[in-house]
Amino acid sequence: MQTVVMDTTSTDHLLSTTRSVRLKLDLERPVEDEVLLECLRLAIQAPTPGGAQSWRWLVVRDQETKNKIGAYFRAVGNAYIQAGIEAAGEAAKSGPVARMVRSGQHLIDVIEKVPVLVIPCAQGRPEGGNAETSVFYGGIFPAVWSFQLALRSRGLGSTLTSYHLGHETEVAEILGIPDGVTQVGLLPVAYTTVPDFKPAPRTPVEEIAYLDRWGQAISS
Repeated sequence: MQTVVMDTTSTDHLLSTTRSVRLKLDLERPVEDEVLLECLRLAIQAPTPGGAQSWRWLVVRDQETKNKIGAYFRAVGNAYIQAGIEAAGEAAKSGPVARMVRSGQHLIDVIEKVPVLVIPCAQGRPEGGNAETSVFYGGIFPAVWSFQLALRSRGLGSTLTSYHLGHETEVAEILGIPDGVTQVGLLPVAYTTVPDFKPAPRTPVEEIAYLDRWGQAISS
């Protein structure tokens, strides 16, 4: 049987340049329903434990609803950013920490202005220890990442956030989410204001990947 060889130039570029986009979200350009549906169709091709397909997706466009969610998002986000600034001390005033603070604060400030908020959910509630919890979240996060990759390939950006989960019950009431369904995050979705992104600085994989035993180099 012949193996299908993909164009790795395109796939590698997509995988290495899909960033968490906050500052460069276009708040003015509408996001079409058909584009969102295309991306969600691709997302649900992700692996699903036991074929359960327990994912559910809530797409929020209504401005009043976004305003209500945004208020909870902002309350938690502002407290988180402030705590981070205090913990970082002088480092928060310049360099990469300052850039992260600026980016995060911008999204908090404009969250309800983002054209679309997508809330991925999983049926059920996480229970048990590490093994059970990993299966629960492992049933939704691969699909979330696939959704983000599909968005990126169509000129849109997103970032997986969790501030609103500090008020998950209140947001569930706003959105009519039934008991027993877990919100796993919130993705602000918009077209991006730049055409492309670059790979991020990362620790060399040779320093963090091991062979056979912890700490044993995978390559010489």
